[in-house]
Amino acid sequence: MPRPSRPEDVPGLPARRAALRLLDAVLRRGDPLELALHGAAQGLAPADRALVHAIAAETLRHLPDLDTLIDSATRQPLPHDAKARMVLRIALIQVLALGTAPHAAIATALPLVDGGPRKLVHGVFGTLTRADPTLPSPPTLPPETASRWAAQWGDAMPQAAAHAYAQRPPVDISLRDPARTAHWAEALNGRSLAPGHVRLPEGAAIPDLPGFSEGAWWVQDLAASTPARLLGVGEGRHVLDLCAAPGGKTMQLAAAGWRVTAVDQSKKRLERLGENLARTGLSAAIVHGNLRAWEPDGAADAILLDAPCTATGIYRRHPDVLHRIGPRQIAELAELQTELLARAAAWLKPGGTLIYATCSLERAEGEEQVARFIDARPDFSPLPATPGELPDGIVPTAQGWVRTLPDSLAAQGGTDGFFVARLIRSTKP
Repeated sequence: MPRPSRPEDVPGLPARRAALRLLDAVLRRGDPLELALHGAAQGLAPADRALVHAIAAETLRHLPDLDTLIDSATRQPLPHDAKARMVLRIALIQVLALGTAPHAAIATALPLVDGGPRKLVHGVFGTLTRADPTLPSPPTLPPETASRWAAQWGDAMPQAAAHAYAQRPPVDISLRDPARTAHWAEALNGRSLAPGHVRLPEGAAIPDLPGFSEGAWWVQDLAASTPARLLGVGEGRHVLDLCAAPGGKTMQLAAAGWRVTAVDQSKKRLERLGENLARTGLSAAIVHGNLRAWEPDGAADAILLDAPCTATGIYRRHPDVLHRIGPRQIAELAELQTELLARAAAWLKPGGTLIYATCSLERAEGEEQVARFIDARPDFSPLPATPGELPDGIVPTAQGWVRTLPDSLAAQGGTDGFFVARLIRSTKP
């Protein structure tokens, strides 16, 4: 006699259950999407793991618009943390963004809820899908984020951010030998916006491209390559690369002739840094250490501090940051940045160069942070960036900082949001 079917027998259900766990970790606990994915999708095959990530990431990218649809089909709004709402988000995003047939989406959604909510999910989903809905393009930013960015950058900025959100971010690479920029741009069918940079065509399969296996280049967003560019040629001088992993800036500095000490507190990310160095044939001293306690053996000629931050500047690739980050997280990380910046400054030789960078779109982590530092440390002064040091289309601010926003290089595919300041320590006692 055949055994009765169980919910777990529904094909694809484990992946949807994992997506539900992943979204709960991000939205309820505030965990980063990429970190929470490991635990939520444990035991799943790679293809199912990729599906879990796609469902969660697209749900987060379109969350306000999904909730607007759901609220239009219910008499009373569901609580935002209700399981029924979360299951409806998952089911709808599969149909509206991932190309899943409605019957398949609801078949893997209903087993995720029990009792009365199951009937509600079925009814709301049916009502919406029969109306053949679509998601708006560009997606709607979370209202709190849009208001915060408008207050900092003007009313046009959230609109530009939404348009950038709707586009697939380009893939940039940095070259081990910038003198071969023209060669690699042609070989990879890409375009260069700066010496040592190539922007790849959409859909490029990274490990299969010429030059990858022999370490001629590595993936690194154009904005993320700017901090190391501002240090120029090393000529054997010593640089501390702080918060270095996974190593894009470390490799840039090593390729430019710096003697690099790369410090990071994550052993796993340092392993990846070591693998990247081995592939590219570049060298650096790798140090596992927490910057709040670690001390170098002596003063350095230059320091690059890519400080821990909210990462709101990479929201196109990591949509979870728009739902995890608010004033409290910004304030907490700004406090940490102040501490690390003060510690790093003490490790720099007189006459040395300090680069401070964050992949954040928050002034508190960029412009305001550096202004406070200069007020507290009169022995440091700005060394403004010049247009000739920067990628085509990126210009310094009036203060000489580098600030990329969602409309930066928009016609060329855009770039991550970044802030970079270059400071010089006085030689006077």
